[in-house]
Amino acid sequence: MVDCSQVLKEYNLKVTPQRIAIVEEICLKGHINIDDLFHSLKLKFPSISLATIYKNIHAMLDKLFLSEVQIPNAKSVYELTRELHSHLICKKCNKIEDIQLDTACLVSEVTSKSSFKPEELSVVFTGFCKECR
Repeated sequence: MVDCSQVLKEYNLKVTPQRIAIVEEICLKGHINIDDLFHSLKLKFPSISLATIYKNIHAMLDKLFLSEVQIPNAKSVYELTRELHSHLICKKCNKIEDIQLDTACLVSEVTSKSSFKPEELSVVFTGFCKECR
C-alpha cells in the first residue's frame, strides 16, 4: 500500500485525514467519480461535505497529483497521475482499464495535418469488456 502521507508531502499537499482517505480510496478503486468517492468517505467521515471533497480533488489536480479522466456521456473519474496511458471503458458494466499505447504517431499526425500544437492527449475507447461481450 502507498504511504499516503509521504506521497502527499512529496506533492506539497497538506496531510489531512480526509486527503489520506481520498488517496486510499483512489488507490483501492483505481478510478473513481466524485459521487462514489463521497459515498465511500461518508462511511468514515459522516460529517464530510461534497464541497470538501471537491476542494481536495481540485487541490490535488492543481498539483498534478491526480488526473481527471473525462468519459463520454458520464461523469469524470479521477486517478493518481502516472505515465501517459489510455483508457478502455465498458459500456455495459462501466469497468475502466488502463492500456499503454504508443500515441506519438497520433500527435505527429495531428501536427503534420494541421497548424495545431497538441500539449495533452487523452484517449478513451468505449466498447465491451471480455465479460460483457
